[in-house]
Amino acid sequence: MVTSAGVGHAEYNNGAETQHADYAHLTSVAQVEQKPLGGRLGALGEHYKPNVASMDEYRAMHAQSVGDPAAFYGERARTYLDWIRPFDAVFLPGPDGRPSFDQNAWFVNGQLNACYNLVDRHAARTPNKVAIIYEADEPGEGYSLTYRELLAQVCKVAQVLRYSMGVRKGDTVAVYMPMIPQALVTLLAISRIGAIHSVVFAGFSSNSLRDRINDARSEVVVTTDESKRGGKIIETKRIVDDAIKETPQLRKVLVYKRTCNHSVSYVADRDLDWDTEVKKYKSYCPCEPVDSEHPLFLLYTSGSTGAPKGVQHSTAGYLLQAYLSMLYSFDVHNDDIFFTAGDIGWITGHTYVVYGPLFAGCTTVVFEGTPAYPSYSRYWEIIDKYRVTQFYVAPTALRLLKRAGDSYVDGYSLRSLRSLGTVGEPIAAEVWEWYYTVIGKREIPVIDTYWQTESGSHLVTPLAGGSTPMKPGSASFPFFGIDVAILDPHTGEELIGPNVEGVLAVKQPWPSFTRTIWNNHDRYLDTYLNPYKGYYFAGDGAARDSEGFIWILGRVDDVVNVSGHRLSTAEVEAAIIQESMVAECAVVGFSDELTGQAIAAFVVLKQKSSWNTASERELQEIKKHLILSVRRDIGPFAAPKLIVLVDDLPKTRSGKIMRRILRKILAGEADQLGDVSTLSNPGIVKHLIESVKF
Repeated sequence: MVTSAGVGHAEYNNGAETQHADYAHLTSVAQVEQKPLGGRLGALGEHYKPNVASMDEYRAMHAQSVGDPAAFYGERARTYLDWIRPFDAVFLPGPDGRPSFDQNAWFVNGQLNACYNLVDRHAARTPNKVAIIYEADEPGEGYSLTYRELLAQVCKVAQVLRYSMGVRKGDTVAVYMPMIPQALVTLLAISRIGAIHSVVFAGFSSNSLRDRINDARSEVVVTTDESKRGGKIIETKRIVDDAIKETPQLRKVLVYKRTCNHSVSYVADRDLDWDTEVKKYKSYCPCEPVDSEHPLFLLYTSGSTGAPKGVQHSTAGYLLQAYLSMLYSFDVHNDDIFFTAGDIGWITGHTYVVYGPLFAGCTTVVFEGTPAYPSYSRYWEIIDKYRVTQFYVAPTALRLLKRAGDSYVDGYSLRSLRSLGTVGEPIAAEVWEWYYTVIGKREIPVIDTYWQTESGSHLVTPLAGGSTPMKPGSASFPFFGIDVAILDPHTGEELIGPNVEGVLAVKQPWPSFTRTIWNNHDRYLDTYLNPYKGYYFAGDGAARDSEGFIWILGRVDDVVNVSGHRLSTAEVEAAIIQESMVAECAVVGFSDELTGQAIAAFVVLKQKSSWNTASERELQEIKKHLILSVRRDIGPFAAPKLIVLVDDLPKTRSGKIMRRILRKILAGEADQLGDVSTLSNPGIVKHLIESVKF
């Protein structure tokens, strides 16, 4: 799952040996689901060979990946990446000769181009192979693109960006587009000319889009006239127009006409029509060589301080680790058809709709719609229609489909599937079992992945192909290159062995680890590397059980995970507090059956008497107004599920709001609040408990 960070290296080998010992007996654990080449995988016979064949092979490969990363990654970078200029060193060594968080750089002095690795080489070898299957919001309106066709479209748009819009190498280009092939074409075209894409999820409000455009200093935006999702029209161009009223540096907007709505407004000399512009250019242009460490993209993610962070990823390291996760986590082979039900506005869409599948030369499914439109059978229809081999989706969607009932699955074979993935949040054991049993027929593995925007690729995950055991609800084992540590949150000391619980950290960098926060490296250090010196702090709690399995316990900072979307509580609070009627606000997350977590806002109004004497209808209007404020300022997905109007908030004598108390009350644990007598207003606790009514 996606969420939004060594003891010194002298202790490194001891930690690695302990970790390997923890995993040494796993193949004999009877209660663990393990089917090496059994069920459907075994039926594939001698024509199918998994990329990691056994737990022993996993252990050996993982030991090399963390113990000798130069050999592990050097061999694979030379084998899998096409280089314009070979690299001089696998990584820039720290004082002890190992990879270092302080100067994290990989494949030093190498040159390459991401677009070439994703498109050109496949267009040369397999030009007629389908690269993209587009499943439109309305069934029957989709189409496919071959690698040859994709290359031609990418080259045309690359020239539009360079010559019609003046985009240069190193410039950032904002992208605000729905899940259509043109979105992928745009990202590839940007990388082809050495520019940096900054995708903003097309569900964010104009204010959120504005802030991201300004932070990235983007002078160009690519968008659509409108978009379609779940049978509804979203006015993407209008949102862009509103956003760029306060982006003085912005010069040009490229608009693809998704709906061809003639009422959509255009500004002369600023807005360019996609179809008109691409006709001006030929179907090939060369790639721009870039350094291995050249920024490939920015992706904004929520942080505990409220302001979104522009996470920056490099080119070579990100590409390689993304591909290795395709190869090993999902056991992808050349002819596979990969379906990630995610959006390119998030890291899942970047890595597993765009970069991973196309780098691998397989076929990626781009789905514009929702799992419930026009019926709850939509995913299963797509899987059977295109003979999808790997399916990757958030637990939120699975909870929705499980609740809808198995009748929507009946009649679909799903026999083409070789693995089922989950991403974005922990998956409950009962949902895991439903996925494994009803969708996978208990024959194929569930790949419960834990990773983050910052990691670029998987941190902890089982491996497809039947090589590693599974436990419902556990992310299982560290991926290659990831030297996991569970730390005591108070002392920062590593907790060695089984049956430990603390915060998740990683001891050394890996190729796809983010390099910085755009324009704010100090924040990067303070968020990820300074909390526990020598480690990357992931921001999540974690446990390791008696058999070595890793369990993700959720965020330990002020970030809420709603349907796999990380949201800063401070950002939501800021959207509410700007309303003139509001005096104070505290936002926390609470458990929700459908979305995993939901947002609750405890709000103190300036005129307390006005709401204490208000009618129920007036109270509902106040709450609706506050929810609308969040929807307008951030986006619909950030809207609080619960607004609680209260007289005051629980505070320490220094004025700090005790959100822990609010979380406990929402969790039904009011009897576990501990000593509240030290609060400046201990009497407010009873009022808060009475105010929370579901």
